[in-house]
Amino acid sequence: MLGACGDNQAQKNIRKEQEKVYEYTTASRDGIGKFYHGREIAHMMGAAGMEWLNRPERNAEENTELAIGKIEIAPTGVIADIGAGSGYYSFRLAKKVPKGKIYAVEVQDEMIAALAREKASKNDSVVEVVKGTEKSPKLPANTLDLVLMVDVYHELEYPHEMMQSIKKCLKPDGKVLFIEYRGEDPSIPIKALHKMTVAQLNKEMEANGFSLYYKGDFLPIQHFLLYERTKKASDK
Repeated sequence: MLGACGDNQAQKNIRKEQEKVYEYTTASRDGIGKFYHGREIAHMMGAAGMEWLNRPERNAEENTELAIGKIEIAPTGVIADIGAGSGYYSFRLAKKVPKGKIYAVEVQDEMIAALAREKASKNDSVVEVVKGTEKSPKLPANTLDLVLMVDVYHELEYPHEMMQSIKKCLKPDGKVLFIEYRGEDPSIPIKALHKMTVAQLNKEMEANGFSLYYKGDFLPIQHFLLYERTKKASDK
């Protein structure tokens, strides 16, 4: 009975903390009714979207080759591709870290299976498929040089918890890269909740202890935003 009471109290404490971080209201058509720093969180794209992720025209539309080319990482680097989906970025990035590692992190079983099939078909030795949770990538602490999220962050159901977990996984000089459709541009034919503005992402990252390190404006329809841990006054 004591254990059960302790568990119940712990759960209550967690819910209280979450209530401070998030706000809730009636969900919009494309959202879940949960708000983080004024932004409604979007519905997660399901496994049915894998065909769209792998569409032949993706590079022409998004210039994924340029995005990957702009990612600076040592051949021994360790990258976590959070929300890796079909592995479109994971397996292409593997060529940049032949002596390193790519963690392809997913929460959906269908995506996990697809990633495993792709890894086997390529006889890949760099990409490691990992099943994370809604709140954590389930990766070792202090091991990552780079965390990558491509059109994923806006769908995280628990962005605060995930970013805090990611922070623990990063090496001291590790960074987080977001590639997100530009929310400032209404002409980009993507649903509003599936886009992000720089101002909004800066607000959310600052709340989690990150600062904008580099802003790339070279992609056709997406932001390329690299963040680092916010430096303390003593570090400057």
